[in-house]
Amino acid sequence: MSLPTWIPDALSSEAVRLEGKYWRMVEAQHRVSTLKLVDRLPLECRHLHYLLATPFRYGSIYPYGSRFRRAGKTKGVYYAAETVLTAVAEMAFYRLLFFAESPQTQWPNDAAEYTAFAAAIRCEKAVDLTRPPLDRDEKAWTDPTDYAACQAIADVAREAGMQAIRYRSARDPKGANIALLTCSGFAKAKPLEPHTWRIRIGSFGVQAICEFPDRRLEFSRTSFVDPRLANMRWERGR
Repeated sequence: MSLPTWIPDALSSEAVRLEGKYWRMVEAQHRVSTLKLVDRLPLECRHLHYLLATPFRYGSIYPYGSRFRRAGKTKGVYYAAETVLTAVAEMAFYRLLFFAESPQTQWPNDAAEYTAFAAAIRCEKAVDLTRPPLDRDEKAWTDPTDYAACQAIADVAREAGMQAIRYRSARDPKGANIALLTCSGFAKAKPLEPHTWRIRIGSFGVQAICEFPDRRLEFSRTSFVDPRLANMRWERGR
């Protein structure tokens, strides 16, 4: 697949303003010691709560790369979703992916606990891949496994001084995500509205439950279109 070609000046001319609450999920065991975390953060991030600042740590190698971040000693990216439901879908997919890549691992007996929280984000200069003319390459931006186009546009966005990238979720096609490229995009230093979700996974797919506010989501075996799930071993013991 040929990569979309953009230069910084052209991308800068498409800049938009983004402001709102964006959602992220972490395992409930996130309450761990954060001693010396501040020593591994850029100066612009050191006033932030560690749940917001952690993705921007430097000094270690980013092992595999992600949609808008290359592998290696590269600058951090904070990924979040525009709605908590999209954030849950993203987490559900990656939990399934873990088991698809670990065919001998048994399904867990109990539901796992996660914390969903929002971050207030305000960016004066961002790129929106869901709007014309950038949306003409949506297939490249949402490819489930090939991140080359996204990593290339992120490089150009940084060079153009963009703070964030808005893009369609590959796991929840009706939802959108944000890739925050700099800590300067946070409008508040602490996470907002934390609440608990329990995610149960098994041969049926994924069930996600939040008791307050009351929300329940289910993802079947066919909810996610991704070649890495094609050969999932669904029938396995607990």
